[in-house]
Amino acid sequence: MQEATQRGLAPVRYVLDKSAGRFTVQAFATGLLSGFGHNPAIGIRDYEGEISFIPGSYERAFVRATVKVASLEVLDEMKRDDRQKLEHLMFNEVLEIAKFPEALFESNQVNARKVSEGLLQVTTTGNLIFHGVTQSHSFDARVQDMGTMLRISAEFPLKQSDYGIKPVSFAGGALRLKDELKFKMEMVARQQE
Repeated sequence: MQEATQRGLAPVRYVLDKSAGRFTVQAFATGLLSGFGHNPAIGIRDYEGEISFIPGSYERAFVRATVKVASLEVLDEMKRDDRQKLEHLMFNEVLEIAKFPEALFESNQVNARKVSEGLLQVTTTGNLIFHGVTQSHSFDARVQDMGTMLRISAEFPLKQSDYGIKPVSFAGGALRLKDELKFKMEMVARQQE
């Protein structure tokens, strides 16, 4: 790393383009009535983030992302009233968006391994601040480095209980959501001048 700094190479900055990406959360039903329930898919509509690194070497890599929690939207087909009830419960009782409007991730270690020309396997570790709780969090991603654009694909689990969140429960607990959620990202980041 010191050699790259001595050669005067500065990190290049990329910014996430949310209009070209997709960021979702999959929840899973459990309980006596889970066969009649569904596994809600939730879209994350408002997020921003940046990635920086020294081109070619991927040294001094850094990742930062912020999600506006109120931007979550149930993607499943359901009656309007059911959707409103679920979103009200999710925002007010589960995620408490008035108290915790954002989730923030900042990396403290990024390891990139070249798989083939322009294709990287990346492991990112950092701190995730969600629902007022900070936890160390890691995830793996495949990154296609296209020069002025990055394509990022990742999936990772997250346990709600790790962040002091009680999973949603319906029908007196006969239908509830499992603690573990699955996040999926298909994102594009564009180089900034």
